[in-house]
Amino acid sequence: MVKVVVYSTSTCPWCVRIKDFFKKHKIPFIDKDVGADQAAAQEMIAKSGQMGVPVIDVNGTIIVGFDEIKLKQLLDIND
Repeated sequence: MVKVVVYSTSTCPWCVRIKDFFKKHKIPFIDKDVGADQAAAQEMIAKSGQMGVPVIDVNGTIIVGFDEIKLKQLLDIND
């Protein structure tokens, strides 16, 4: 089972796009709002070294930003 975690904020347009991408492809994900949850923000920084969003964790592989090609590869999406 693929585990996907999206670290996002409510005001980030790229965060909205990545979540829409997952919904379109029926990929379940956990959304962690780092703007409202300090523990999630610290977790994101520890995993990625980044303070910007979105940060996506796909089974332990960290992707910074909306890298659609990499996500499709990791999630075996062919469209």
